[in-house]
Amino acid sequence: MRQLTAGKIVKYGLIGFVALEFIFPIYWMIVTSLKPNSVIMRLPPQFLPTHPIADHYISVLSDHRFFTFYKNSVIVAVLTTGVTLMLAILASYSFSRFRYRFSGPLQMLFLSTQMFPAVVLLIALYTMYSKCGLINTYTALVLACTTSALPLSILVLKGFFDTVSATIEEAATIDGAGRFQTLFTIVIPLIKPGIVAVGLYSFLVCWDDFLWSLTLTNKLEMRTLSAGISMLYLGEQSQDWARVMAAATSASLPILIVYIFLQKYMIEGLAMGAVKE
Repeated sequence: MRQLTAGKIVKYGLIGFVALEFIFPIYWMIVTSLKPNSVIMRLPPQFLPTHPIADHYISVLSDHRFFTFYKNSVIVAVLTTGVTLMLAILASYSFSRFRYRFSGPLQMLFLSTQMFPAVVLLIALYTMYSKCGLINTYTALVLACTTSALPLSILVLKGFFDTVSATIEEAATIDGAGRFQTLFTIVIPLIKPGIVAVGLYSFLVCWDDFLWSLTLTNKLEMRTLSAGISMLYLGEQSQDWARVMAAATSASLPILIVYIFLQKYMIEGLAMGAVKE
């Protein structure tokens, strides 16, 4: 009994320590946004603000440029999620249901793109988009973010399609349903957790994007939140860290709330997609 109790103490202590490592940056971001800039760099640091202020939130939320960044992020993230889901559903269904030459190497080719950092593709994509006249457009950001989210989305959805018995589709075909009708009316409703998981994943990938927005847009009114906040409040001569943290908290709070309510669907979706029957 003593060994069991000690084991539980160690286990829960490790869990608490790991959880604290993930939670503390969020806590520090919120606390920093409530401090004056003169206090932020003080040593030893203040873990609790003695005189919290809301001036930075008022300054950020009264700046129309912040809401422009927010609008751009929402537009790009929604479009990226839609494009990623459409392409991932068709590609993963093809990999799951059809056996053709080089299907295995083709899947590995899709996944191999995850091995390369985005910086490696940056110059090539920028040159290509510049020649196509796509710089400072939503199209460039959507295409770039889709390339980042698509490989893993295909892998996850393929696992879901593998769990759906082919006899269901055969029965639908006998009843006169076509391939696309069977896919969208019968198969896709059976893998809703996977659709939600991939949709949430691709949305978060795009929402957190910094590199593509910073590189493929050079106009302030086309920036998304991550790049816009850094370009607006951070400079070579001064860094307004309090306003940066206030803007980051305001930008992440709605997404954090949505993720809290949808995380069970994402976990369920990833877990179900990992099981092949």
